[in-house]
Amino acid sequence: MSNLEVDTGDGVHPGKPVIVDRYTVGARINHWITAISLVLLALSGLALYSPSLYFLTGLFGGGQLTRIIHPWIGVVLFFSFTGLFFRFFRLNLWKKNDSVWLSRLREVLAGDESKLPEVGKYNAGQKVVFWSMSLLILILIVSGVMSWDEYFASYFTIEQRRIAVLVHSGAAIAAICVWIVHVYAGIWVRGTIGAMTRGQVTGGWAWRHHRKWLKNLVTTKH
Repeated sequence: MSNLEVDTGDGVHPGKPVIVDRYTVGARINHWITAISLVLLALSGLALYSPSLYFLTGLFGGGQLTRIIHPWIGVVLFFSFTGLFFRFFRLNLWKKNDSVWLSRLREVLAGDESKLPEVGKYNAGQKVVFWSMSLLILILIVSGVMSWDEYFASYFTIEQRRIAVLVHSGAAIAAICVWIVHVYAGIWVRGTIGAMTRGQVTGGWAWRHHRKWLKNLVTTKH
């Protein structure tokens, strides 16, 4: 049994049905702050990115306020995601079975999990999302600081700031795409969103989608 498969806040409650604790209150709050920050950043960033989307600045009180607020939301996102990173990075370390799981995407998309290796708390797809967002948010905060003229213009050359804006835009588009995949997967696998709103899943859900995690959890807690 690997201690990396379970978290200290996980637990199993016997009953009909069996209920499994998957996320603590703190983890859920941390997640939703990150999610809301990402959505606000996407909307405000797209408003500043293209004239055709300038109407989105109305959500933030106009163009001037949007430009002021956008980088500060980025700071919130960075620190919030940093909290998530340190909570979950050990559970997202890549393992041999993850490569096998990823090589069988056809079965994953078909929903035939009987042909997949047993999964810990996170499957390979979730781990790809986690590490992709970790890298992209790091790129976004660095390039964002470099292009934040109000406070950091004197530290970088004009050419460096122009490159930073280009990198920032590319990373933002990639992050939005990863976020869309993440949300779609959460909706597609019934019960996943409930885990992040209520913090719990049924034993049946855990057995079907994250069997190795459930087995290790039962062994650890008992």
